[in-house]
Amino acid sequence: MHAFYELVERCVNFTLRNLDDLQNKTIEELQTSGSTRLVKNLQMIELQKSIMIVGMFSLLESITQDRFDCKDGFKEIEKVLSKEGECKLAQEFNDFKDAVNVLKHGKGTSYNRLVERRECLNFRIRLPDENFFHEGDVSEIFTLIQVDNKLILECSRLITAISEVMRRRPGGWY
Repeated sequence: MHAFYELVERCVNFTLRNLDDLQNKTIEELQTSGSTRLVKNLQMIELQKSIMIVGMFSLLESITQDRFDCKDGFKEIEKVLSKEGECKLAQEFNDFKDAVNVLKHGKGTSYNRLVERRECLNFRIRLPDENFFHEGDVSEIFTLIQVDNKLILECSRLITAISEVMRRRPGGWY
């Protein structure tokens, strides 16, 4: 198999390109029809983006566990990033890890950490007093993290950066 991070990057670009095409076609159709089918298509696109980011990060954990024969891939990544002095990358990793946990589990410890760090995040979190990210946006689904193309591309970039550090470790990473 080719390197996971290379395949993730290709997957992200392919999927986002196709989702963007579908979204543009759907928005064009909405100009002449208010069909429920079209609104559901827009919401499906948003849901697919959330599923994609959760899947990418979950696979990162799984591959790390398998490659380094450990029980907790994320702890292994944190350990290596710390050992390599990659403090900024480690913080970004922890923010994304918390964001994915919030997407999977909702409010809890990860959500609270992100709310506290909201000013430092490069993505948007729904605050406790917010009902919408963009009120009136028919495509919006209820998630506590706003998953847009930028966030997905950042996740892919983060996986690549982490992979570069992990490949320095004895035994490397494929």
